[in-house]
Amino acid sequence: MIGAHVIVGYTNDAGGRDALTLGDAITRVTGGELTIATIYPPGSPGLAVEAQANLAHAAEELGPVAAEYITFESRGSGRGLSVLASRIRADLIVVGSADGGQPGRIAIGATSDHLLHLSSEAVMLAPAGYRPPADPARLTLAYVHRPQCDEAVGQVAQAALRLGVPLRLITLDLRTDDQGRLRDDLALAVRLAWETTGIEAESEVAEGHDVAAAMEDVEWLEGELLVCAASEDAQPHRVFLGELAMKVLRAAACPVTVLPRGFS
Repeated sequence: MIGAHVIVGYTNDAGGRDALTLGDAITRVTGGELTIATIYPPGSPGLAVEAQANLAHAAEELGPVAAEYITFESRGSGRGLSVLASRIRADLIVVGSADGGQPGRIAIGATSDHLLHLSSEAVMLAPAGYRPPADPARLTLAYVHRPQCDEAVGQVAQAALRLGVPLRLITLDLRTDDQGRLRDDLALAVRLAWETTGIEAESEVAEGHDVAAAMEDVEWLEGELLVCAASEDAQPHRVFLGELAMKVLRAAACPVTVLPRGFS
């Protein structure tokens, strides 16, 4: 299960604080290590000092929580987080929503865009203004009948089992596919979850004329976490989200985790 070592990409703004809060909440649940990182560009001594000051703010925000604080030099914050995560063997990168996004939703900035197309670790994004509850409520997997999602069914089912929360599989019906086939695919995925872990997963077809409408069609619990598998276009052991999945992420009212291709 991801969360054995969480790295938070911290910036001294609302998105950075949301990511910090979410990363802390994840490690409280998993018992994993927590690293807080600020990335700064090379050849910028002033920004290196500012990065250290940012981490001091983060330490004040977290209080007595056990964490490691690291500044890291890189030409891009997304690339820097991914490289650093590999070096310290973190298995989850947590970042916040970009400035200017809708409250309660995820806005993609340069850092998250890089991670969602090249990260070798799982990536979790916090909606703007998100404040996690004390305990997780449910794991939901956005399911499409393809190998990457079939692999994710077993992985997310195992995570739900360990966390002691329900598992839900949802498929979007944008009125362009045969709903009977979609429901048959979901039934096979539910069976796969049962065969893998013994969990009886819930299943739901979300209907709408577009992704945003379909996502509004389903209930989202406080403490929900949405999981997406990487696209078939992803390189092995890399995250890559296609156009439809990016729309799902932007419409989500809860944190979203994206698994790399071949995640285990």
